[in-house]
Order: sequence, then structure tokens, then C-alpha cells
Amino acid sequence: MSKKNGNEALSRRAFLASAATVGVSAIAAPAFAQSAIDTLINAPRRGNWDDQFDAKAASRTASAVVSNTPILGPQSLASAQQAVMQYQQIAAAGGWPEVNPGDQRLQLGVSHPAVQALRQRLAITGDLPREAGMSSAFDSYVDGAVKRFQARHGLPSDGVLGEFTLKAMNIPADVRLQQLNTNIIRLQTFPEDLGRRHVMVNIPAAYVEAVEDGSVATRHTAVVGRLSRPTHLVNSKIYEVILNPYWTAPRSIVEKDIMPLMRKDPTYLEKNAIRLIDGKGNEVAPETVDWNGEAPNLQFRQDPGKINAMASTKINFYNKNGEYMHDTPQQGLFNKLMRFESSGCVRVQNVRDLTNWLLRETPGWNRQQMEQVIATGVNTPIKLGTEVPVYFVYISAWGMPDGIVQFRDDIYQMDGNAELALDTTAGMEQPVQ
Repeated sequence: MSKKNGNEALSRRAFLASAATVGVSAIAAPAFAQSAIDTLINAPRRGNWDDQFDAKAASRTASAVVSNTPILGPQSLASAQQAVMQYQQIAAAGGWPEVNPGDQRLQLGVSHPAVQALRQRLAITGDLPREAGMSSAFDSYVDGAVKRFQARHGLPSDGVLGEFTLKAMNIPADVRLQQLNTNIIRLQTFPEDLGRRHVMVNIPAAYVEAVEDGSVATRHTAVVGRLSRPTHLVNSKIYEVILNPYWTAPRSIVEKDIMPLMRKDPTYLEKNAIRLIDGKGNEVAPETVDWNGEAPNLQFRQDPGKINAMASTKINFYNKNGEYMHDTPQQGLFNKLMRFESSGCVRVQNVRDLTNWLLRETPGWNRQQMEQVIATGVNTPIKLGTEVPVYFVYISAWGMPDGIVQFRDDIYQMDGNAELALDTTAGMEQPVQ
């Protein structure tokens, strides 16, 4: 997996250019017993797909993958074990064919022999309905099935076979089975009672779930730590929300980022409303510091405001690494293909919804009051009336009670197989050409 810092901008994904439809003669697809395919498609507990796989229904297949059932909960282990049984059956039957389009761009409207293998691949994992058949046409059935597959693997559901979609599709069934077994071991480490209200941050999925009474109350896209500065696993409690927070730069960021920036631009601190504070609380002028030497033993504190690194909100929980969840002025980060580029803390999209949920049982606070305080720009720490358990987890494969199985990129290379690290942090997904 790439160890780049991820500084270059990532788009959601590059779309394939239109491809001319080509005439195709009948060519045998990779050897695969049709009876085995039928058996797998008809296997029980395979999960539901839309009843109507047409152009309109295809757009609904990705959203059908989303569930209000939390990843961590009373049903988690049983659902993962069910997924293992499903993938054991698939692996025992020979797995799935490799999808290799060569120079052909596979997208809606294309006809190519590789689409037959694609259909088989998608049918075996329940993404394509049996009635779609095994033709060479990339039609709305296939488009919907590809989007469903992408949604199950945390990829943008655009229906185009780009680089990472193909990589994920061609990971062998026995490797996926191994990934599921690895994650069952992880699931077994969590207590049965996670708390009536709790928050879960799933690092490889890069999203946050606020769970109440066994159901996901609100789910948030997140940005988590990159490989070189990973977000740590945590079992803790959220105790405080700060509206209009000051941001204090961690020592690592001062040394690795701010010091070099100050050497290039001595006005960097002033432009970013960052003040230097000594141990007695006095402000220190930046021009008195030798920026070519070691990082000074000073606090680098950014004033509240729109350019503040945490924007409107900071969410504190007990941990030894100084990590927290927060808002960000860079909302475009949440639209990126893969969101592993922070320095360990977790940026949360629509964080005010999460904050409102956290403060709901804290007397004197509602959404309107929260928004009014944010509008003032005044730093306002709020202790939660009841601390909320929070779990930072590394679950890269899991099952749901409806039989849908989810997989994610092994961003931190913890699953024991290099094939599971798709290198999605290296940059923009490129079309397969």
C-alpha cells in the first residue's frame, strides 16, 4: 500500500469516456459450471435485491445496501458467521471468474465478451439477479449490479469499472473468506452491551455511527488518519463538546508541518490566526522564534473562526493520544474517493447533527441554542450530562442480518494479505484502459 501523505486532491473517481459498441462473436467465458452458478444464486440467505432491475431500479440498488442495523451490536457476530458460511460455499464451488476487460472500457451500453464473466462474478455474490442472464451486453441489469457491488465495498456507486472496482472484484473468494474470519476475531473482542447510546467510528470504512436502542440514529462520512499517522483504536467515553473551539497544534504537526511552512512563509501563523502561547499564558511574537532550529516549546493555538482547523465543533473523549472528532472548513474532503489523510483525529461530515444527538440528554441544549452559540464565534465548552461510550474500531469486513456482506480496503495493512490493501490512498481512481 502506498505510504504517500495524500496531499494531492482526490476526486470521487474518474469516469470512463464513452466507448463504442463493438460487435462480438460468441466466445466461451472462463470455465465455470453453470450448475454451480445456479446453486450459488439460489443459495439461502443471499440477501435481497430490487424486484425491478431496470434503468429506474438500478439507481436504487446501491441505496438498498445501506442499513439502520449498526456494525457493532447483538447481531454482529451471527451476521458475520452467516457471511463466512456464504463465502465458504462460494470458495468451495470454485470462487468466481476473473474480470479482465483488457483495453475495453466496460460501462453502460457496451457489448463485450468480458461482460459475461462480469455477470457471472456479480451473480455469484448476489449482486446480479438470475433473470438478468449471461449475455455480453452491459445493460441496466449489469449497471445496477455494479453499483450494488461498489456500495458493498465502500466505492462510489457510479456503475463504471474503474481501477479500484476491478481490484476489489478480482480479489479471490478464499481471500475474502480469510478477511471475514479475521474480522470475526475482532468482533469477538467487543462487549455484548455497548451502551444504550454509543458512537462507533469504523476506521477502514471511514464513517461514524451514532447508535441508540440498537439502531443507527445518524451516520456520518469521516476522514481518518493516513497510514503514516493512523487513527488509534479506542474504547472510551465522550465527555465534552466544544463549540467554536480553539485548535492547539499537536507537537507532531508543529514539527512536521508548521515549522517548514514558517521557513517558507514567515506570515503563515498570522494568516491562519495561530498564536504562540508560553507556559505562563503569555503571547509570544513569531519573529522572536528561530524557525530554522528545533520547534519551540510553545503552544500553537488557533483562534475560533471559519478558518479554524476544527471549524465549529470539537468532540472530546478520553484517550492518551490526544485524538478527537471535529468539524472541518474543508468540506470537500468528504467527497473524495478514499478519506485517509488526517493526522489521527477524525473529521466528521454534518458534525452538528452528531453534536445535537450527543447533547440531547444534556439539559439546556437544543439545536437552536447550539446554532446560536456557533454564530457568536465564542469558545464554549459543554460537559455532557451523561458521557457517551465511543468505540474506534477496525472492521474491514462484516455481514448484515439481511445477508448483505460488506468489505473495505485494508488501509492499515492489518488483515494479513497484501491483496486486501487496494492502494486507494495513492490518488484518483483511474479508468481501466
